[in-house]
Amino acid sequence: MPAAGTGTRMGDSLPKQYLPLAGRPLIHQALRTLCASPRIARVFVVLAEADGEWARHPWSEPGAAPVALRCGGPTRADSVRNGLRAMADEAAADDWVLVHDAARPCLTLQQIDALIAAVGDDAVGGILAAPVADTLKRAGADGRIDATVPREALWQAQTPQMFRYGLLCQALAQARGVTDEAAAIEALGHRPRLVHSDAANLKVTYPADLALAERILLDRKGS
Repeated sequence: MPAAGTGTRMGDSLPKQYLPLAGRPLIHQALRTLCASPRIARVFVVLAEADGEWARHPWSEPGAAPVALRCGGPTRADSVRNGLRAMADEAAADDWVLVHDAARPCLTLQQIDALIAAVGDDAVGGILAAPVADTLKRAGADGRIDATVPREALWQAQTPQMFRYGLLCQALAQARGVTDEAAAIEALGHRPRLVHSDAANLKVTYPADLALAERILLDRKGS
């Protein structure tokens, strides 16, 4: 889990991953799910070297405690690349690795199971994703619509994204400027599998997203 960002778009001095959400820091919500999965052997969190918040939030959830790696980079891809390198002694080339955004707190065990079930025998790997439901517009430099983009066959990428350790290390070493692992794998000429997810696995980017995520988590707790 890359978690070295500052979350500047949230407009808060506290890094986004530590903002309070349903009684816990945002980062703990997804970590709790990942650590609780019996299908995941180890969970690593890639932090900024100077992160002073992690130690202030002791881990007290069921399952194995996540391992903090203080090797975060300036971009998400850099953090994932550095994290993979740091865990090299514990991963074989053919081991599956799941990469999940710290800012996606509403991940469920069912989504993890669905991804692993669909991708576990795949030659390439795959990602959770949701079909695009909205009409998409391409903007021009003047802020006006240049074109309407057909939404058929378009999917919104989510995480976790699941690939073999060796292949992912190779892809990220060669691809720079990618915004997710799938793009790096695609740059090698592979076609990752899409595994159906839903909009509840949202990424918290703006303050309104935090409120929506809290509503989702509290609704689940009350159901």
